[in-house]
Amino acid sequence: MVALLVGGSLALSACGSVSASTALANWATSSNLTSNSAQLTLDARHVLSALATANTTPAQLHTVCGVLDLETLQANSALPTPDSQTTSLLSAAYTDLGDGANECYVAAASSIKRARAAAYLHRAGSELSEALARVAAVGGS
Repeated sequence: MVALLVGGSLALSACGSVSASTALANWATSSNLTSNSAQLTLDARHVLSALATANTTPAQLHTVCGVLDLETLQANSALPTPDSQTTSLLSAAYTDLGDGANECYVAAASSIKRARAAAYLHRAGSELSEALARVAAVGGS
């Protein structure tokens, strides 16, 4: 009887186990990581372009920075991932995107704030690239 219970318990636990790579690949698919990352990258490029243009109005900056901030918050809501290193990388990227968007929002008349916002966005781009590479390496996608 004990052997039957132990055997049944092992069989049930085997049914529920998923490899780390499969779990990460499934998470990436269900969270739309690829398309969301592409959209965040495009939004960050729009912000960088607006920041680099001296005659961009405060209203224009508010618009592009607000869009980036909103989409960053939405992407961040998909965390955590099944892989702690990927979660850390994405969290850092999303934090820098959000910080860049917030700095951009108040940067209209300040070249220093514009440069600071751009620096956040450039760093976020590197972090996002590293996170996507991690997902591809571990998740096999």
